[in-house]
Amino acid sequence: MNWPDQPDEWLSRGSLLGSWVAELEGRLVGHVSLSQGGEGDLAPMLWSERNGATRGMTAVVSRLFVAPQARGHRIGALLIGQAVEEARHRGLHPVLDVVTSDTAAAALYERLGWTLMATVEQQWSPHQTVAIRCYTAPS
Repeated sequence: MNWPDQPDEWLSRGSLLGSWVAELEGRLVGHVSLSQGGEGDLAPMLWSERNGATRGMTAVVSRLFVAPQARGHRIGALLIGQAVEEARHRGLHPVLDVVTSDTAAAALYERLGWTLMATVEQQWSPHQTVAIRCYTAPS
């Protein structure tokens, strides 16, 4: 939806804990990352406030995408599952943010049992404010 000008920097920035790709019939069809929360990540702040914990006890699932031609193969669910497994292995609670306009992603997270914590507005640039849905993984 908002593809960056420099995708390699977008995919690898921040405090990366891990990233995974998916292949289907020898073709790269998906990606997900797991990182420590950064300055602009809202979900870690919300989760920590609600649970009396520090933001450092969370891991942010992000940079999830699945190629349109590969949708319907549970690739998104598998990638999210891998990131959640890694977060739990590290003793961290998975959270994520998604723009409200990405209804397909929100539906996926909710099907997987993620809980909506809040919908908030975030300033992405001086001229762009977006509404963000903040989710927490099932316990």
